[in-house]
Amino acid sequence: MRKIAVLTGAGISTSAGIPDFRGPQGVWTQHPEQTKVYDIDAFLNSESDREYSWAWQKESPVWTAKPGAAHQALVDLEKAGMLTLLATQNFDALHEKAGNSSDVIVNLHGTIGTSHCLECGAKYQTADIMARLDEEPDPHCHRTLSDGSECNGLLKTDVVYFGEALPEGAMEKSIRLVRQADEFWVIGSTLAVQPAAWLAPAAVDAGVPLTIMNMGETEYDSIATRLIGEPIQDALPKLVKETIDKYGD
Repeated sequence: MRKIAVLTGAGISTSAGIPDFRGPQGVWTQHPEQTKVYDIDAFLNSESDREYSWAWQKESPVWTAKPGAAHQALVDLEKAGMLTLLATQNFDALHEKAGNSSDVIVNLHGTIGTSHCLECGAKYQTADIMARLDEEPDPHCHRTLSDGSECNGLLKTDVVYFGEALPEGAMEKSIRLVRQADEFWVIGSTLAVQPAAWLAPAAVDAGVPLTIMNMGETEYDSIATRLIGEPIQDALPKLVKETIDKYGD
């Protein structure tokens, strides 16, 4: 059976109504000052920056976005038994919503769906925090500790902020599965953010053919075996169907 490893970036979710960050019309291209929304130092050291970060995230379209045809195509690839890795730089949980399994998904940059206390580690559903944001714009942990006191630690989404390490083992697992694959597809990523972008040269160094599907140039176009510049919502379902027809049982 053909083994295909995939890395997805913001470009796969733009057709689902979620703007990308670094494209020509990207959120941070047009508003570079908003990058501090996900800056861990700003978050830890400034109450006003935390309030801005939480308010900004509450307005994110990820809460109402639905998976598109490109997301569904990767579900089809998994059902065909070919998808061995779905590493994603996105934190919108659309791959989970579409129906891909936790067996193949690696959220390199975390997820906005859950949050945690930086002090005691208590877990929270982010939607529950958002529902109380008007009452508590700088959310803190209200867990009762063993001594009867309230924790009061800072709450933070499980998105990986600038300055934070990636989830433990995420890159190691991704590199291993990329090197073991028959093909590596990069879908909708500019490959400008490390360490996720290292997966592209890691594949090529291991002799794994690299396909890059993106509407603009990427950092690693020169080492790709195949470049696809068509709209992802059309091109990815087509590529998946062709691959299943060619290699499926």
